[in-house]
Amino acid sequence: MSNSKECGHAESIQKQGNQYLPCFLIPCFNHGSTVEGVVKSLKPYGFAIILIDDGSDQSTKAALNAVAIAHDAHLITLEQNQGKGGAVMAGIRHASTLGFTHAIQIDSDGQHDLESLPVLIETSQNQPYSLISGKPVYDSSVPKSRLYGRYITHFWVWVETLSLSIKDSMCGFRAYPVEATINVLNRYNIGTRMDFDIEILVRMYWEGCDIQFIDTRVMYPEGGISHFDALWDNVKISKMHTKLFFGMLPRSPKLIARHFHNQNVNTPNDASDKSGAHWSTQKERGTVIGIKTLLWVYRLLGRRVFNLVLPIVIGYYHLTNARARNASQQYLDNLRRYTEHRNIALPDDLTSQKHLLSFGHTMLDKLAAWQGDFSLDNLTIHGQEQFQPLIDSQRGVLLLGSHLGNIELCRALSQRYSHIKINALVFTEHAEQFNSVMRAINPNSDLNLIQVSQMGPDTAIMLQQKIEQGEWVVIVGDRTSTSKEQRCVWADFLDKPAPFPQGPFMLASVLKAPVYLIFGFRDDSHKEPHFNVYFEHFSDKIALPRNNRQDALEHVVQRYANRLEHYAVKSPLQWYNFFNFWTLSKHNDQEK
Repeated sequence: MSNSKECGHAESIQKQGNQYLPCFLIPCFNHGSTVEGVVKSLKPYGFAIILIDDGSDQSTKAALNAVAIAHDAHLITLEQNQGKGGAVMAGIRHASTLGFTHAIQIDSDGQHDLESLPVLIETSQNQPYSLISGKPVYDSSVPKSRLYGRYITHFWVWVETLSLSIKDSMCGFRAYPVEATINVLNRYNIGTRMDFDIEILVRMYWEGCDIQFIDTRVMYPEGGISHFDALWDNVKISKMHTKLFFGMLPRSPKLIARHFHNQNVNTPNDASDKSGAHWSTQKERGTVIGIKTLLWVYRLLGRRVFNLVLPIVIGYYHLTNARARNASQQYLDNLRRYTEHRNIALPDDLTSQKHLLSFGHTMLDKLAAWQGDFSLDNLTIHGQEQFQPLIDSQRGVLLLGSHLGNIELCRALSQRYSHIKINALVFTEHAEQFNSVMRAINPNSDLNLIQVSQMGPDTAIMLQQKIEQGEWVVIVGDRTSTSKEQRCVWADFLDKPAPFPQGPFMLASVLKAPVYLIFGFRDDSHKEPHFNVYFEHFSDKIALPRNNRQDALEHVVQRYANRLEHYAVKSPLQWYNFFNFWTLSKHNDQEK
């Protein structure tokens, strides 16, 4: 395929454990006049340089040979022009034989702004298993036809990966992890011309490689030579997108499961986590992009198609994620024991896989609810007759929710009673990101997410003002606080003592507002999406007298736990606390 002129010390380089050993890779076809300037600019980095002569004309061959000798670079000569992709693939394979761990691709025409190179190298060194790519920032020299064409490709790449993770797929300024790239090259027959840059990213993503991007300026020098054939290269790229689209279809369960595997909202955590970390400090593996992608898939394919794919996705997730599977099984076992002792009948087919499938449906319901896809026609609101007296009194209300069912359905209340301002208190460091996603889905939503890290005096004062203004405040009462986990109240839940946070109930006593419970459940007996929202009175005012505060608090929390039990039996697969609910983390009290 090629012959090689070996120059310099790189002949003896071999892999040394996980040592980062990069080289520069410069494919060249008839750019003899610019390649030396590019090579000179790279010399201060001290990395080996591999030049690939992609069947160039004689003047370029002479220039490349002179540069290789003068700058101690490797020169690979391809006798016939293979195309940019063919040249890069030859260079990566050669880098592998020399023992380099990473190949940093640089175009030979001086189009890339090498001021971004230190950031590219540092990012690649810090994330050695990722493919790092430039994301172009263009100046006025960019041809408009090339710029607009990129956006068409962006769209198809997002479809082919069912993800928005790939910010740009056509920039040739990249750092390839050599071993992972070779594995993909050996597995697939990848295009060798202008389609290569796009296809290699999609294939790498399919194989689980993380792809990161850095901003880089891209210039189109006046008088520069372009090897892009507007007709045939576009034909090849269109053919490639067709191939990738149909390749995506059988992979779609795995690709979608990648996002369910990485959700930020109510993510199933590890019931058997040996670290015993608090539920909120267990590392969230998802991104806002994942949530947006779920919504995008729903919008593109529709709910019916999404629901057909979902069982396959959840089946894969159930098989590969022991954390969520074990947490689900623990809850179902406790639920069965509880109901057996009381002669309460449960469905026979309660399994952890169906439990996770319910979670998948609810994730979609949350996004659809925030997008405004559900109207009052999709809801049956139980206890609706209690609304009007509250509205007429113009009093603020504290709503106690939970992670049983879908609390986002309370947004339906703000649709029906548009003049009611509903605020949701969220105890998570990820609330700002989730809030931004929800705002992007529906900027006109009347449900305001308020992020807090702990229940302090400032929070109480802020919420008191909202209550006095007649606004409603929603807070969940079934997860202990991150910073005050030990300040919990133990109550029986499914016949086992479980820790509940005291903060929401202490707050209710301070606010002196009426307290109502709210639960929202999907009703799977309907063909179209339908939900039951339960709104029930809990207390006119929670009083915690000083002389018996602890007893009063335990009594209130136990009443709340009893209602959770009631609704958990009613909708057993819609419990979404996927962690060991009956313990505290190991740095606090153990199971009681």
